[in-house]
Amino acid sequence: MSQSAKRQILLIYFSRGGHTRKISEAMAARLNALGHECTLMSVAEALAAEPDWQRFDVVALGACVLYGTYHKSVFELVNRYQGALASRPSSFYCINVVARNPEKRVLENNKYLQKFLSLSPWQPQDLKIIAGKVDYPSWPWYDALMIRLIMKMTNGPTDPKAVIDYTDWQDVDKYAEHLLTLAQAD
Repeated sequence: MSQSAKRQILLIYFSRGGHTRKISEAMAARLNALGHECTLMSVAEALAAEPDWQRFDVVALGACVLYGTYHKSVFELVNRYQGALASRPSSFYCINVVARNPEKRVLENNKYLQKFLSLSPWQPQDLKIIAGKVDYPSWPWYDALMIRLIMKMTNGPTDPKAVIDYTDWQDVDKYAEHLLTLAQAD
């Protein structure tokens, strides 16, 4: 296919508080604006009804980290569909607040992405780490308390009123465009 060929991209995401969904929606909007067709699907939707994998030139799975790990449904999805994910150009994007520090956006320095790779039967061809968002007011009190304690240990924001979006939205657009190169490499 030529570089200008219309691509079909599937973005599957797990979002607990909505920020990973927002990042995925921004990626879909960028891809659609470039003339491609992007389908968004939550992990729950993909588990309830298997995607038509053959339709897609590229598949990307995104998930947020909470308390150092990913929701069990993310691993259920990669266990169930590892063959389909491995059979096409694919990427995994990890959303975590520790990535607010640039050195934590590198695989070798991000234990959360390393943990995913060690636990996942699917080994994506492509990886991305995206800084997330601190939003204490919208989190349940126990999450806010625990994350504030973690932030205190890691020199992060601890003000219970803090809402800080660390996401580099231009980089999110670049990553969306990067997904197209995976299809071209195939």
